Amino acid sequence: MSLLPVFLNLSSERAVVIGGGAVALRRTRTLLDAGLNVTVIAPEICAELLTLPVSFEQRGFGDGDLTGARVVVAATDCLEVNSAVVAAAREIGALINHAGEAEQGNLRFAATAQRAGVQVAVNTGRELPMLAQALTRRIAALLPKQEQIDGWIAARERALTLDGPGREAAMQGLKTDIQTALGIPA
Repeated sequence: MSLLPVFLNLSSERAVVIGGGAVALRRTRTLLDAGLNVTVIAPEICAELLTLPVSFEQRGFGDGDLTGARVVVAATDCLEVNSAVVAAAREIGALINHAGEAEQGNLRFAATAQRAGVQVAVNTGRELPMLAQALTRRIAALLPKQEQIDGWIAARERALTLDGPGREAAMQGLKTDIQTALGIPA
């Protein structure tokens, strides 16, 4: 299966998480970090999930629960419920993450590393989240600090004020500086 690696701006969009356990907690945190408005629906909701700034409906999944949702997460421990959530999400054209069987959905959550506005997402393309997490930890160690980013941005802005060969030389120098800082041979 081929996946499309993208970054989506879904800030302020509606997301619905069906499930109230540890997996639902992780997915809900990810959705909140991206700025979505999250509703959690589950008969039982773990205490830590109840501390998050989301809407809660403590009951089972039902018709109409996904109305207006752009993103849906099926994260229950019941295969039949998750299948019903996936089917309902597909009917409304929502992005759907099936937490137990990724191939059933059309949305996968990548392992991510972030620092100073740089975000890197890793997906193994297989059911190996441990590999994605290990790669993410390794990448996180390489990410530049805010001061480096600020310096590179300032150098780019200066380069853009130059004409022709001066601009080209300054941009090449910036590229070399970045590669050197990241340990990449020039």
